[in-house]
Parts: sequence; C-alpha cells; structure tokens
Amino acid sequence: MGQTTEILTTEELKNQIKRLNSKAGQMKMDLHDLAEGLPTNYERLIEAATETYQIYWQIEQLKTQLKQREQKP
Repeated sequence: MGQTTEILTTEELKNQIKRLNSKAGQMKMDLHDLAEGLPTNYERLIEAATETYQIYWQIEQLKTQLKQREQKP
C-alpha cells in the first residue's frame, strides 16, 4: 500500500472517506455474495477479498489523517 503525497483539505478528506465508504459497502456485499455462492467462482475469491481489504485499509488511513488534522489547534 503506497501512501499518497497529495495534501487534501479537511473537506476533501471527508468527501473521499464518504465516497470510499460507499464503494467499500458495495464491495463487502459483493464479497459476501461470492462467499455464499462457493464453490462457484472460487477463483475470484482472493482477488475480491484483496480489493475489499485494500479499500478498507485506505479508508482507515484517511480517517487517521482526518482525526490528526481535527486534533490540531
């Protein structure tokens, strides 16, 4: 996971988190549906899980940035 060097405003961070949360929710549902259908499409499982993990990791990083920014005087 690479970190971005782009500096976002607080509002941009909030908007990006909101957008990624929406996408992550859909990915989580897709992963759930894939798991329920096993063994059908089992070959897609690792890719879907990795993509889902990555988006949640990115959201956590952005939330950490936002929290740090909001704690500054």
